[in-house]
Amino acid sequence: MKGLRRTLLDWYRANRRALPWRATRDPYAIWISEAMLQQTRVETAIPYYERFLARFPDVQALAGADRDAVLGVWAGLGYYSRARNLHAAARVVVDRFAGELPDDAETLRSLPGVGRYTAGAVASIAYDRPEPVVDGNVARVLARLHAIRDDVRSSATLRRLWEEAGALARGPHPGDLNQALMELGATVCTPRAPRCSACPVARHCEAHRLGEAESLPVRSKPAAPRRVEAVAALVLRRGRALAVRRPSGLLAGLWDLPGGELARGERPAAGVRRALRERVGLSVARAQRAGAVEHAFSHRRLRLHVYRCDTPEGRVRLRDFDGHRWLAPGSFTRLPQGAVTRKAFDLVLERFPAGAGGSGGGGR
Repeated sequence: MKGLRRTLLDWYRANRRALPWRATRDPYAIWISEAMLQQTRVETAIPYYERFLARFPDVQALAGADRDAVLGVWAGLGYYSRARNLHAAARVVVDRFAGELPDDAETLRSLPGVGRYTAGAVASIAYDRPEPVVDGNVARVLARLHAIRDDVRSSATLRRLWEEAGALARGPHPGDLNQALMELGATVCTPRAPRCSACPVARHCEAHRLGEAESLPVRSKPAAPRRVEAVAALVLRRGRALAVRRPSGLLAGLWDLPGGELARGERPAAGVRRALRERVGLSVARAQRAGAVEHAFSHRRLRLHVYRCDTPEGRVRLRDFDGHRWLAPGSFTRLPQGAVTRKAFDLVLERFPAGAGGSGGGGR
């Protein structure tokens, strides 16, 4: 174990990538980076990380920010519960911990959105606590090191992986050790075509010895994403567009075009009229089809039919939304919104450039 730890640390210090969160020991900055790196590639996360810290340089700034401002800086990164949890947790840190991020994993896990992985990463990297981490990269490295042939998504195998990671974390420089495991999985011990000849711990690796590195780890296949058909509309009244805010779900807190899912067998032109009537209480005077956009979520694949609609006078009555605004179409993009909403908005403005103009498209 000592030899394995020493080899990993030596390799990491000589080969680690120059990433912005590795240039700081600020617990807050490390916490932000770890939240962003969940479900997000490093190269994607870097510009968001830099913009986020420029806007919210410390926990007090984040805690005092408006939710729309936080979601606006996060917009496009996806998995918006991470941003909502960061905002909520920052307020807890200010209220309960005098603005200082806790320095032990157990207390860190009491914060909204902080699970075992994030708590271990922050405690070990920022505070040198001997806490383990297990993410996809670490699970792959450990499964190959120990030739674990059981499904790494099973609870029993996950327990073993955390135990193996915990054994490695006990010793000097646990933060660097954890980052070494993650870096090795990201750059050498890759999912396909692992570069065993360049691996610093190949002599310790059972899977390499047995010629099984590429076949491990074993993962059960996730369920196929559900196909969903839905509608959304740029609803206009006297040149102003209706924006609605989602109260819950993956896109909670984000602003959206009103609409909803289609019933089985329902035609989009009929569905958009029904959805607007049921969910915002408005009757549509004219509905013009702009086209459709596709978007993949982790658990579903969405085909969104997009319309431009005019509505006469009438009071907005929300169902399944918790806020609304009428605003100039050009101002819509300044609201925090998800990628699928931006796709839909761009499509309808491309089809009807003036926002309120255009006469083609029909209600097919």
